[in-house]
Amino acid sequence: MLRWALGAIGGPREGAASVVLSLGLGLSVLAAVGQIDGNLRNSITRDLPDVAPSYFFVDIQKDQMPGYLARLENDPAVSKIDSAPMLRGVVTMINGRPADEVAGDHWVVRGDRGITYADRPGEDTTITAGEWWPEGYDGPPQVSFAAEEAEEIGLVLGDTITVNVLGRDITATVTSFREVNFATGGIGFVMSLNAAALEDAPHSFISTVYATPESEAQILRDLSREFPNITAIRVADAIDRVSQLLEGIASATRWGAAATLLTGFLVLIGAAAAGEQARTFEAAILKTLGASRARILRSFALRAALLGAGAGLVALGSGILGGWAVSTFIMETSFAVIWSSAFGIILGGILATLLAGLAFAWRPLAARPAGVLRARE
Repeated sequence: MLRWALGAIGGPREGAASVVLSLGLGLSVLAAVGQIDGNLRNSITRDLPDVAPSYFFVDIQKDQMPGYLARLENDPAVSKIDSAPMLRGVVTMINGRPADEVAGDHWVVRGDRGITYADRPGEDTTITAGEWWPEGYDGPPQVSFAAEEAEEIGLVLGDTITVNVLGRDITATVTSFREVNFATGGIGFVMSLNAAALEDAPHSFISTVYATPESEAQILRDLSREFPNITAIRVADAIDRVSQLLEGIASATRWGAAATLLTGFLVLIGAAAAGEQARTFEAAILKTLGASRARILRSFALRAALLGAGAGLVALGSGILGGWAVSTFIMETSFAVIWSSAFGIILGGILATLLAGLAFAWRPLAARPAGVLRARE
């Protein structure tokens, strides 16, 4: 039966190429979508912290910080508070050259960026290279830059960065690199300068609050009543919104892939219908030589399954390659093959060709050999 199936697939009238191409195209799109969607979900699950902040508060004025901290530090439901001054600045020059000439289209030099200042590194700060300035330092401006972004731009220790803050150009020397993980849901700045360089400029503070879910509503009511200018962002709501947007994008893409797959399935049905006469003659010959209907049917099924597996494997290779390219170069996330989706694509190809092949196998099996052969003569 395997020899029959392989011989028939290699025959000039079987149309194996059109079947693999039509079905494989739809399955390729579906495979790529499955890989991209799976890696996006894995990235979200992997990168989000086990304990995210309850709230992100912005626009806290400097004179409001004592009252703000007093309300939260005395609340037993609050486990952690992170606060930092924040200003907005535009990176205009790198080593005396226009920033876009050095960094190209990197996101750090596109538009304004949040920057902060600190006398000493925070408890969770990890310095990867260089040294933080001494506490109380008031000399020429120095900046600690995010290590990953610095590597992408090509910065090294000793380079200079010019940042325009409120119309004033501040040129600071890069004296350290540090780890900055923007996926934690907490506070993260690409650039942190020494306090003397920025603390006299008008600015506000931002803060993250970690609290029990039961206490979140009361915290929000108290702070909004006492400080109505403060803007509160509930981190869980933001994460849910992003997840909904990603699900919407994935759903729309899946519908597009399904349309392509449906077109391929219609072509597959057409190819199966066109080959019905050839299979009728083949079945007549095999019956004449003593083959049973069951063996012929199994041969037809095996042929269809092999064609479907071939289309699935072609689609799998294309889908994995496409998913890797989109994840790596467009979404800039890590990529791993989602094997459940991959095996599902192969199984789908086998089932599609099997159903289409068997749907047009009953008449060839029911035809009488004598009539078929006489008509052929």
